[in-house]
Amino acid sequence: MFSGIVEEMGAIKSVEKGLAGARMSILASKVLEDLAIGESISVSGICLTVIDLGEQEFSVDVSSETLKKTTLEKAAPGTPVNLERAMRLNERIGGHLVTGHVDGIGMIRRREQDGNAIHITIEAQEDLLRYCVQKGSITVDGISLTINTVSDKSFTVTIIPHTAKATTMGVKQIGDLVNLETDLVGKYVERLLQSSGQVAVAPAPVIDREYLQRRGLL
Repeated sequence: MFSGIVEEMGAIKSVEKGLAGARMSILASKVLEDLAIGESISVSGICLTVIDLGEQEFSVDVSSETLKKTTLEKAAPGTPVNLERAMRLNERIGGHLVTGHVDGIGMIRRREQDGNAIHITIEAQEDLLRYCVQKGSITVDGISLTINTVSDKSFTVTIIPHTAKATTMGVKQIGDLVNLETDLVGKYVERLLQSSGQVAVAPAPVIDREYLQRRGLL
């Protein structure tokens, strides 16, 4: 479990892909201080297991399923990543409860400077947006952020100078992809209400030409 408070930016050092997935080596410094083999670490919002440690890096294995479902599919040497060690139960939760299980990928559609802040609009799938509420929390590339506005196709967040400097959101541009994890509490509430019959089960999306066009796949 994580809090969405990024500890540092690291960078992909190497990627070795195979039929079963990939092994990645990631350059880091702060998160290495008390990291141990077998522990979980959030890499741009993806919960991965440390399999090897060096003086300036650690390594993780990434399954083929994770590659398909996250932005790590396009990761290459030099790609910056947000890093956070698993939180301890006796620590303050500065962000919100984050599992590191990515729900889907979003695309940055707009980036607007407003004084010292940056407003970023992210397009997301309908089945993710139903968990997004104004002033609620969302995890974007491992960063706990507050949602400003929500539409039927996207949501907007504001990046303050500290977040822009300390995370990859400071260098993200229009068209870039980001990992999204919606609020865990909202998903549990929906599931409980569905079980009691108070909320209808959401229908599966119809995959047709219009659906694919909305997502830029045609």
